[in-house]
Amino acid sequence: MQTQVVNATEYRDVPLSLLNESKTNPRRTFEETALKELAESIRAQGILSPLLVRPLTENGFEIIAGARRYRAAQMAEQSTVPVRVVHLSDAEALAAQLVENLIRAEIHPMEEAQGFRALLDLEEPKYTIEQIAAKVGKTPSFVAQRLKLVDLVPAAVEAFYAETIGVGHALLLSRLPADQQETALSACFKEVYNNGSKPTRILLPVRNLQFWIDSNILLVLKDAPFNKRDAQLVPSAGSCADCPKRTGGNELLFTDFGKQDACTDPTCYASKVQAHIASSVAAKPGLVQISTAYGQQQEGSPVLPRNKYTAIRDEKPKSKDEAKRPEFKVCKFATDAIITEGNDVGTIHKVCANPACPVHHPKQQTSRDDEAWKAEQAKRRREEAIASTTGLRVLSAIGSAVPVRLLKRDLLFIVEKLVGTMDEKHVEALARQHGIRQKRDDGGVKKAFGAFLRRADESTLSRALVESTILIVASRGNAAAVLKDAATAYKVDTDAIGRKVRQEFAAKEKAKKAAPPTAKPAPKAA
Repeated sequence: MQTQVVNATEYRDVPLSLLNESKTNPRRTFEETALKELAESIRAQGILSPLLVRPLTENGFEIIAGARRYRAAQMAEQSTVPVRVVHLSDAEALAAQLVENLIRAEIHPMEEAQGFRALLDLEEPKYTIEQIAAKVGKTPSFVAQRLKLVDLVPAAVEAFYAETIGVGHALLLSRLPADQQETALSACFKEVYNNGSKPTRILLPVRNLQFWIDSNILLVLKDAPFNKRDAQLVPSAGSCADCPKRTGGNELLFTDFGKQDACTDPTCYASKVQAHIASSVAAKPGLVQISTAYGQQQEGSPVLPRNKYTAIRDEKPKSKDEAKRPEFKVCKFATDAIITEGNDVGTIHKVCANPACPVHHPKQQTSRDDEAWKAEQAKRRREEAIASTTGLRVLSAIGSAVPVRLLKRDLLFIVEKLVGTMDEKHVEALARQHGIRQKRDDGGVKKAFGAFLRRADESTLSRALVESTILIVASRGNAAAVLKDAATAYKVDTDAIGRKVRQEFAAKEKAKKAAPPTAKPAPKAA
């Protein structure tokens, strides 16, 4: 016998057979263990809170809220359940259903996000983020960040549901463009090798992912070389001022960034930089194009490599010795140049690209008859060799004093980035510190040293990190002062190392003078 529903407006007990689960219920996952516990509770005490339903047909109801209780009642083999019947339109039912489910703590954040999105998409009644936050008892920032989870790529959604990543990781990933999320997802983990077995993947803390995003994705807009308000620079991208992917343009989503304004889409940023370069060169055809990267100039390329120009620094020299250096001098050939390759792409700098400039490219003394000049040059080379060897010994001693602090993944990332900015000469010097003295393949010493770093342990990477930092800073300033500061920090006796190097050089010179001269071979007969 079926119970006919004519005017259901009150609390009542309804047979389970007359109830139907809603297709718009935001809850999609039901934990089996929790359902069994609820079923046991229902067997013992019954259902304490009635299900919220609305009439679906004359002989049935749609469950607005209470799907878990309904399933648990089925497991407990109950014949009827208490319900509260309300008359709602489809839109009203969806709104009531979402709000009722979203205030429950056990709902998965992804289901919560989909529920918030469904509320925002309602035509009537119309909700804002602030209104949703008030209904579910959350802050507008919480709702905005949960809504962003809907934009996760499938691989991230799968990892989130499988609890391979946590809600903190998922929230950080969701704020990135889709084409960056999978790369960032892999940065959530590190592989640990134990006794030659297969690597174990370990989830890193949320702060590690945040550091990776700050280092690899975010681009501070105040440093951008292009006009951020120019909507026509890349018409499809529009103005940065109106872009929702800008951290400063979505305060509800990026509450942790404070006043920092950064771009979260490096692909879009790079396209604007290239458009800025193209428009700058088109507006001023004589503008010199330069590269800050090391390498040879490609055939037919207008871009000058580093050895074809001298960059003129804007700041004033800090000492008399600095004032004598070419980069602090201005000549009549100085001109504007735009960086099109390497670091600081799109920025304008003053350079001298004239190889005949007497200020930046002075002619070297080439007389070979002047014995005094030869002796002076030999002395200078000897002092440079002593200083170089002393510096490398000091660098090695400092490296030996470096403690193990960072994770291997972090150390490897930082060292590889630093080595990538160094020229071949400094990479060779650094490689020699670790026993790499030959170019073992066509990739050169950089490739060989990179392979060495990927096999190195944390202690070796920590040492390489400090050594490469010192080399880079020393190459751009007063090398002796940099080494002295580092030696002081790591308690290295530079005087003792210097004395030992001088003794070694003196012993080599003495042995060279004592050795009998090598006779030249007689010329062959014609």
